[in-house]
Amino acid sequence: MTENSTTECLLFPDYFAKPITMQFDQRQGSSDGGAVLLKAAERRYDLVRRLSGCLVDKRQAGKVEHLLPDLMAQRIYSIACGYSDANDAARLKADPIHKMLLGRDPIGGLDLASQPSLSRFENAARPRQLYRMSEQLGASVIERHGKRLGGHAKRVTIDLDPTDDPTHGAQQLSFFNSHYDNSCYLPVMGFVSFDDEADQYLCAAVLRPGNVTATAGAVGILRRLMALIRKQFGKARIRVRLDGGFACPALFDFLDNEPGVEYVVAMASNAVLNRHAEEGMQYARALSGLLEQTEHVYGETRYAAGSWERERRVIFKAEVVCGEGKTPKDNPRFVVTNMKQTPQWLYEEVYCQRGEIENRIKELHALEIDRTSCTSFWANQFRVLLTAAAYVLMQELRLQAALTDCARAQVWTLRERLLKLGAHVVSSMRRVVVHLPESFPFLKTFQTVALELGAAAT
Repeated sequence: MTENSTTECLLFPDYFAKPITMQFDQRQGSSDGGAVLLKAAERRYDLVRRLSGCLVDKRQAGKVEHLLPDLMAQRIYSIACGYSDANDAARLKADPIHKMLLGRDPIGGLDLASQPSLSRFENAARPRQLYRMSEQLGASVIERHGKRLGGHAKRVTIDLDPTDDPTHGAQQLSFFNSHYDNSCYLPVMGFVSFDDEADQYLCAAVLRPGNVTATAGAVGILRRLMALIRKQFGKARIRVRLDGGFACPALFDFLDNEPGVEYVVAMASNAVLNRHAEEGMQYARALSGLLEQTEHVYGETRYAAGSWERERRVIFKAEVVCGEGKTPKDNPRFVVTNMKQTPQWLYEEVYCQRGEIENRIKELHALEIDRTSCTSFWANQFRVLLTAAAYVLMQELRLQAALTDCARAQVWTLRERLLKLGAHVVSSMRRVVVHLPESFPFLKTFQTVALELGAAAT
């Protein structure tokens, strides 16, 4: 096998009963045979049309080979399949499954766009277009679940959380962030969940400079999401859960003035709050010393910071943490809320449930939402939205796998089990047949998801 071989062969002459030769010459084959599920999932959201409709095509019409919806679809489907970089287009341009996802004949159809075309596509988007794309992403997700639930939900919960996106180079608006101890962007992700469902669905992904506070843009994101929720779920209560980085007067004033909104927002400790919680801490210390284990006590107080216009209810968890061989450590926690339930219930059953958002953000990093290597800040925001759209499709696959062994699978597991299938594609005048392995171990799960997405059994 040489560097210039047209047909690459690998030979294992000594390991098996017969010599094994592996030849990469299957021109009608694909390693993403299950990606047809992504096309079916996308039909539930209409993401490609809605997102590409926000862009303006300034190319000369007579020279255009790949329309904006095709470029949008190519990037979203590629990211979902694990090809996060535009450079991967060189290896995927003739892949029959990826061509089929764009509505092209898998064998004789036009090849996919090249890396230079995709790079120009990513760098052409302007701030207003990206804002409209963000609106459409949120609207498509909330409308999809509005239809799924028939507009009936007693409660819709919004979770926002920032995450660091380390940068390595000369990206615009990349700054050193002392909290994360590196140069980075600081994107914020927004999720919605319905009633007591465990899943949190991504509906907002906003890239921000690395030196902003967690609160930057939070009110605007919440206002936009609340409007979409009220449109789809007119009678639902809206609950907002945020960590301590979002606690600021402007956010509390906004939440207090929104009708039908309840909130739990963590707040950093200070001398005044610690003083209010001291009696509970003393009790927790006594319990911890007696039982030699971590103990906590719940309580509440009324509190107004100097910058607040009025007092608000603050619940606290007075906790003493014990570790083997370590000195017991005070760990008081505070949450500001306008809800009426007991402190323990609010903290454990409401606030702590937002911790699941960390798993969602890990999944986004697994899809490489932090592949923001473009020089332009706006091109990087575009990449974040493309990855968010791919993640929405993966969440739809997981939703449809609710009754299978993939019901709680992470996105990388979904990709391995449902999308990464060796396939042989045969195209004729009448139909396209995708031949998949008969010994596929997750066949039942694949069939269940396909049927839920509208496939017809034959």
